[in-house]
Parts: sequence; C-alpha cells; structure tokens
Amino acid sequence: MTTARDLFLTVVDQGPEHPVGQGDLSLALAGAELIDLVGAGAVAVELDRIRPGEPATYDGVLGEAAAGLVRQEPYERVEDWLWRRGQDLAATYQAALEQDGELTRQRGGRLSLGAKRVTPADTPARRAAADRWNEREPVLAALAAAVGIGAEEAVSEPEPEPEPEAGSESGAGSEFGGLGDEATTAVVAAVHDALMELEAVRQRRSIENAAFANLWRGP
Repeated sequence: MTTARDLFLTVVDQGPEHPVGQGDLSLALAGAELIDLVGAGAVAVELDRIRPGEPATYDGVLGEAAAGLVRQEPYERVEDWLWRRGQDLAATYQAALEQDGELTRQRGGRLSLGAKRVTPADTPARRAAADRWNEREPVLAALAAAVGIGAEEAVSEPEPEPEPEAGSESGAGSEFGGLGDEATTAVVAAVHDALMELEAVRQRRSIENAAFANLWRGP
C-alpha cells in the first residue's frame, strides 16, 4: 500500500459524518504520492522544485504518477504538481481501489463520492491503513488533517513548540514539525496552501453567483 491509498481508505472509513470534497481529497492525494516518491528516492524536493531521480517502475496509480514526472529543467514546482496531478485524482483512486476489491458499492454506504456510494472492504490493506491511522502516523495524520479529518484533535490538544533559535528560519518547518524531513514538510505545507487557494476560489465563485442572482432578482 501507499500513503495515497491509505489516505483514501482513511477518509472513506470516517463515514459521512466527516465529508471531504473530491477537489480537496485530490490535492491531498497528489501530495501523498509525491511524499511516497520522495521516500522511495525517485524524486528530491529542492526548494520548491521536484528534481526526478533515475526512472523506476512502480505499481498501480503511483506508477502513473512516477511516469508523469517532468524531467526537463527547471523541473516542476511542487504547487504545479499538486494542481496538475490532482486533476480528478480522487476518482482515479476510487476506481483503482474498487477494482482491487478494497472498496465496495452498496446502498447506504459510508461515503458518497460523486454518484457512487462506497464503503471499505474488510481486507488486510484496509486494516493496515486503519492501524496507521489509529497510531496517528505523522504523515498520514498531517494529510488527513489537511482535508479536515482529525483536525479537531490538533486544535483541542496543541503541543507547545520550542522557540526558534536565533538566525533560524521560520515558516513551514515550524508549523508542520515532526514529519521527518524537510521535503515531506514542504509537500505538506504546499498541500495546505493549495487547499486554502481552492477554498478561496470556491468562496469567490459563491459571491459572484450570489451577486448574479441578486442582479436578476432585482430590487
């Protein structure tokens, strides 16, 4: 299993009480893929660019992600990867997990994604993802919190952070501490930024639509 598959199963396993939009989940899944590629040594994140390593073969949807890496300088920015790779990525993972028997469709299922209702099957992969979530593995927990799953725990039980040393840089590293390395931290921070941008777009469209409706409604 990969972090992206574990993240998808975790979101589905939370049920309809914690709905997650497809756009939000797609961006987080793209971030999860990039983190797994970093962990496998397939890419390195240098500043805000994704520098690919030697070509390698990966299974499933992650293999599609690896095959789609930009290998020409100046290479792709992390933010651009999230938006490009994240296009309809939630639907891609849903189809792949259904095909692998990890998700089943049923009436009254736990989570509705688009027109389909799906629920996680009782499989070793689902149990492994649940164990990873129950242990609050930092990377999975951070990506889940980005889409609103388990975020209330971070709010209700904040941990004090040490004061930065003189001359040290502040920013993403201090906000998303405990993720293991700078590349993972940078990717998680970029996911948060992309989700904030997506929400801003939604709010702007909502305001524009409301203004248009009022114009036609008249005084």
